[in-house]
Amino acid sequence: MSDDFASKSVFEHSVRGVVGFGALIGSIALIPIVGPISLLLLPVGLVALRGCPTCWAIGLIKTISRGRLQRSCDSGRCTLAVSDHDTHRVAS
Repeated sequence: MSDDFASKSVFEHSVRGVVGFGALIGSIALIPIVGPISLLLLPVGLVALRGCPTCWAIGLIKTISRGRLQRSCDSGRCTLAVSDHDTHRVAS
């Protein structure tokens, strides 16, 4: 499974989201107070979100589900199932 969007932990991903969305919102909301200089927060927000808010949301879902779902493809047909590792953990 590719972890291009996922983070090491949900906490880390959430912190990136707070910083990213806070910087994006702040860059626009602070224009009346500090002027166009507030737009310097835009790159901070984009870097924290790794380029786009949608990618951050996909990464959050991937981070939460990491190791719980397993994708397998056979004869051109792919399925998604709960991994054996997760079932043993839940049963314990």
